[in-house]
Amino acid sequence: MLGPLLVAPDAVEAAEEAHRRLASLDPPVRHRTLRLLVAGLPVENEERARALARVLVRTGYSRLAVCAGLALLGDLGEPEDVPYLRTLGVLRTLVRPVVHALDALDRSAAAVLDLRNRDGAPELKPLLAALDSGDRAAVRERVTALPPDVSPETGRRVAEASGLAELLAGADELPPSQGAVLVARAGRLLFRMTTLRDYRPEILTYPDAPRAYGELARHAGLLTPTPGHQAVLLSAVQELRTGPVMLHDWGPGRREAALAELTAVLSRPEWRAVLDLEGDGPGGRRRLAWMRRTRAWALRSPCAPSAPLRIEVHHRDPDHPAVVEARILVDGRPLVPDYFGRGPANGPEELLDTGLLRATDEPHEVQLAEAYCTEGCCGALYVTVRRDGDQVVWSGWRCPVPPGGRRELPELRFGAAAYDAEVARAESDDGWSWPARRAARLIAAGLRDRPDLLSRWDVRFDWAGTAFREPEETAISLMYDAEDGTARQIIWRIPEDGTPPEDRAAAALDRLTREDPRTYGR
Repeated sequence: MLGPLLVAPDAVEAAEEAHRRLASLDPPVRHRTLRLLVAGLPVENEERARALARVLVRTGYSRLAVCAGLALLGDLGEPEDVPYLRTLGVLRTLVRPVVHALDALDRSAAAVLDLRNRDGAPELKPLLAALDSGDRAAVRERVTALPPDVSPETGRRVAEASGLAELLAGADELPPSQGAVLVARAGRLLFRMTTLRDYRPEILTYPDAPRAYGELARHAGLLTPTPGHQAVLLSAVQELRTGPVMLHDWGPGRREAALAELTAVLSRPEWRAVLDLEGDGPGGRRRLAWMRRTRAWALRSPCAPSAPLRIEVHHRDPDHPAVVEARILVDGRPLVPDYFGRGPANGPEELLDTGLLRATDEPHEVQLAEAYCTEGCCGALYVTVRRDGDQVVWSGWRCPVPPGGRRELPELRFGAAAYDAEVARAESDDGWSWPARRAARLIAAGLRDRPDLLSRWDVRFDWAGTAFREPEETAISLMYDAEDGTARQIIWRIPEDGTPPEDRAAAALDRLTREDPRTYGR
């Protein structure tokens, strides 16, 4: 419908025809769908397509036609279009389309408009007032006063609207206490943007991420050694070494330089002394244990060289509940966010404890990741692993096709000896685990070795891990078929009782020899 109109010589006439054609749609197309479809249109004459977009945006008289123009300006717009877009953003029904178009032309203006239209976020009002005033000192003050746990998208928009990297660049010109508060809050905002509890990490949509991380590293020395600050710096190191932020265009040596500055601060004696503290309760002790493990990992190899294949188990700061990932890096790039981007990588229990990544002469398919909303909704990422002489081949990819086109994923080949060594190293590395998680892994291993423990009760093993909100509690998921044939799930919870994980796992397996789990699972 719209393609031929993009090359029409008379933009006004083409706009009228666009109105008629879009109005004839029954049912009408939604804005998000329209935006994706328009983004996939081939543009043979940018000047004529831009002229049509401007007529639709500036004089359009139906929402759908204006949205079509906004979608075109997302690719073809120029700075002169920004004032028109900001004016259209006053209309509530056009906020989302305008924000999408502005993102390509003026990230700061898009972020301000987005934040201004977030209902139920009164804490943003003082920041928006400071942004309107143009007073950078007031903006800095309001950024540092925001709640520490804003949503990932709000964190990104705050960073874009305030010019977070630029604020950080001036941190050393402030009184030391103010500079430290700014650096800590900036680190927390970046941490929130890397959350795994979403389809696509917000950090990938933050184009200034490399500069912001670079400034965070450059000013890390302003922070006082505290557990909270140590967690912020360790989280930044984790993301710079294995996380989605690596997919940004860093340029030569910038990421490595940021890592070197962060690890230099963490290496100081006063920062090591923080880890000698005693944690407050099970959660505090687990967080300190995470800091000790992560710090040792970070300092053991501050800038790990790129390898054809590297597998790193990612356990996030325990203060922020999240899944544990078995992150796969190919030639130094994290594979799952690069190829999939709809959810985190599967955990070590699925990929490592089961031996699924081992290569044999018999090809087998492996699920590397599942969409945050489940595979049945937005799919999963699969690859077929096979051995081919002195090489291991990953091919036969299966994953959802992105909107607007096909995706061809490459065949990957690894030297078999190096591949086997890396998989064996990752499988044997359980330093990331904590007692409740270790008990779950031991129970899962016992059930794999002795399938009769469940088959005698007509019950099937599903997964083993820890409760999301109660990480000190082991959780075992079992499945069985009800009398009407429907599948039912049992969640068997095993609390932390101070005994070694090995003893708890043995007791759980022994109980299965005597009692039907349907009588004590929930």
